[in-house]
Amino acid sequence: MARTVPPGNDRVLTRASLNRALLARQLLLKRHRRSPAAAIELLVGLQAQSPQDPYVALWSRLEGFSPDTLSRLIAGRAAVRLAMMRSTIHLVTASDCAGLRPLLQPAIERSMQGTFGKRLAGLDLTQLAVAGRELVADRPLTLGEIGAALAKRWTGRDPSALANAVRALVALVQPPPRGLWRSSGAARHTTAEAWLGLTPAAASLPDAMVRRYLAAFGPASVADVQVWSGLTRINEVVNRLRPTLRTFRDEQGRELFDVPRGPQPDPDTPAPPRFLPEYDNILLSHADRTRIVDDVHRLRLIEANRAAPAVLVDGFVAATWSIETKGPRTTVTVRPFARLAARDLAAVEEEGERLAAFLAPESTHRRVVFAAPVSPT
Repeated sequence: MARTVPPGNDRVLTRASLNRALLARQLLLKRHRRSPAAAIELLVGLQAQSPQDPYVALWSRLEGFSPDTLSRLIAGRAAVRLAMMRSTIHLVTASDCAGLRPLLQPAIERSMQGTFGKRLAGLDLTQLAVAGRELVADRPLTLGEIGAALAKRWTGRDPSALANAVRALVALVQPPPRGLWRSSGAARHTTAEAWLGLTPAAASLPDAMVRRYLAAFGPASVADVQVWSGLTRINEVVNRLRPTLRTFRDEQGRELFDVPRGPQPDPDTPAPPRFLPEYDNILLSHADRTRIVDDVHRLRLIEANRAAPAVLVDGFVAATWSIETKGPRTTVTVRPFARLAARDLAAVEEEGERLAAFLAPESTHRRVVFAAPVSPT
């Protein structure tokens, strides 16, 4: 029986309070001694559209992180890449693949219909899923190969729509070498059952998943949970859980929910600089993201139609970064949104030098340079 907690007093949590709570739960106030698998489960997966992003995400969070430990998890089938929250590619543990993917299935299929629905009209999606599952069960294939093969059966249909429908209808994982440290390889797909030897669990109530979200990203609103998961009707879930949750308000009066023991550090707790990867869940998992990035700065995180890696200064996004290696020289370029204080410049430079050593250990000359502050667009 769930333990009942006292109802919240609707205490108002400031933006600074929400920021420090988020950083603490995301392991970004200090580096922690955790295994990569434990961190991935705590964070309910890592964004992985860019195959190397999870390595930077874990390096920023874990003390003594070795990228080979994550590669071994992927090669050993203990962690997998597949479409999860918001129908985007995440790296999750094998157990979360089996347990969480069925809960997210409605959102993934809804996203597929929104993008490809007109091109799939009149098609028997159950037959398509069966055909796609059989196609990749024995040999991983790219989406292009899947679409071309299916188009031979469903002549006149868009191969891309067919392949992406299968990706949504069937839990397709991307096996290595995709996702290994400093490795390359096309994104090939096979079924989770074939790769993991696990049968996805039957879909159940998402209550436990919502509690995990709150533990990793809370305190949060119903809208925040919906943005993170892509699911609808989250209000029903939160109302079921309400007797076991703490409640608060943000400065705009929105109701926030939290697990009973969710950490809420003092808002004046120091937050060291952190370099985040191109895509990081901390930037994508709330309807109101001002707890981590100003709205005006969100626009600056998009460069050439893709997200730019971000730098946190005093807990908030304050710059973007890039890295370039030419021969023995590696340069990390930091592009602040505004002039940084001398103390922050020194701390960011020091953390950037650590990042260069992590990403380019073979370089003999590493440096961090600061570009002129970026002007608002």
